[in-house]
Amino acid sequence: MKNETRISREPGGQALSIIREFDAPRELLFRAYTEAELMKQWLGSKGYEMVVEIFDPYAGGRYRYIHTDGKGGSYAFRGVFHDVTAPESIIQTFEFEGAKGHVSLETATFEALPGNRSRVTALSVFQSVADLDMMLRSEMERGVKEGFERLDELFAKGIA
Repeated sequence: MKNETRISREPGGQALSIIREFDAPRELLFRAYTEAELMKQWLGSKGYEMVVEIFDPYAGGRYRYIHTDGKGGSYAFRGVFHDVTAPESIIQTFEFEGAKGHVSLETATFEALPGNRSRVTALSVFQSVADLDMMLRSEMERGVKEGFERLDELFAKGIA
């Protein structure tokens, strides 16, 4: 069964919702979000390599990672963890360094489902409608969907 990634927003709103189910237990899904070695294997679009410079997933911790495209392009992202409650939720900020000052607040909740399955629901609240529109014009949607497909592959291999 292929799991669908649902990305939505309210018309004119500043929030973006991403919902995705996985064929893996909640604790394993949470680990994939909070262990740098796992995260760099799945987060982002296919064809990009990820370097994790800083990754401290606890309240007050920071993160910074860089995606490189193999053609000389690099895209850095950073933020601060505000709350990490295993295996229920993560609250953090998110900023693409190519658009400094355009910071969103993200909340990811992890839900256990029957049959050893799980669901992540991510809510990103942007500072303005223009900031959300800018994010949607980027390759964000492709990156989210392809990243989740890569995570499916890790779970299927029993790696994560």
